[in-house]
Amino acid sequence: MKSIIFLMLALFFVFPMAAQEETVAEEREYTEEEMMALYQAYIDSVTATFEYRTGTITIKNGLATLNVPDGYKYLDGDASETVLTDLWGNPPSDPADKSLGMLFPEDSSPMDTSEYMYAINMTYSEEGYIDDSDAKDLDYDELLETMQDDMVAANEYRQEMGYETAELIGWASPPFYDADNKKLHWAKELRFGDSPSNTLNYNIRILGRKGYLELNVIGGMDALAGVQNDIGGILPSIEFNEGSRYEDFDPSIDKVAAVGIGGLIAGKVLAKAGILAKIGVVLAKFWKIIALAVVGLFAGLRKFIGGGKGEEVS
Repeated sequence: MKSIIFLMLALFFVFPMAAQEETVAEEREYTEEEMMALYQAYIDSVTATFEYRTGTITIKNGLATLNVPDGYKYLDGDASETVLTDLWGNPPSDPADKSLGMLFPEDSSPMDTSEYMYAINMTYSEEGYIDDSDAKDLDYDELLETMQDDMVAANEYRQEMGYETAELIGWASPPFYDADNKKLHWAKELRFGDSPSNTLNYNIRILGRKGYLELNVIGGMDALAGVQNDIGGILPSIEFNEGSRYEDFDPSIDKVAAVGIGGLIAGKVLAKAGILAKIGVVLAKFWKIIALAVVGLFAGLRKFIGGGKGEEVS
């Protein structure tokens, strides 16, 4: 942990000093207590800039309404993009895929490094009306095997784009489709690269007239129990508004999507971007991503921290 904190401090506190090298009078070695204090100061400065909301939130210019679930707080889309890109190391979102906001448990923050920490990112995909007639006939075990094969095929693309390889371990929670309320949710257990811990990808899709709302839970596998405990309050918290609801579909003018329920679960809509490209970089323990991102800078920055050899990066 100490080496990770060391790298984070190099990125956030020491790197700006490189442009002012002439002002550094002497090298010094920071104690672990001093590094922890600087790290905490950075956490405090970042979290102080975010404004969270509760209550009723209008989503995407009246497309839908979110009633923030009990025990949660909402961060708006612009701030959520900052979290996803600047803090958690994701590539910038395409304009059509920008975050509509994130939900956090009320006692956590984007800088929380607890293994139980998670967040829920909301986006909207206007892919067309999803015909759900295939839902009753789906074989989820067979679908899982297809998805695992797709993941293997997608890894070549991921590597070309500079991402780690990804492995679909299996269902963390099998798919469930509520045909009455047009809400679908499932969870996958993933492993990225040689990470010693697996990643939870809990997916919620709320179907509408012209597309669907995506609620993607971001966290480690230890967060699964918390999500499962709260899912009953999360699912009814967001609804399409009149005119955009599933039942408002007009076959004479509205487009039908190329995928059904099976395609949504398999992620075929994201195939052009590389399966899981958007979520592959995000982990609940964001500090690990930051540490990996700056490991190449470590040697050049170390002299600004201290003159010793320091610890090896684990």
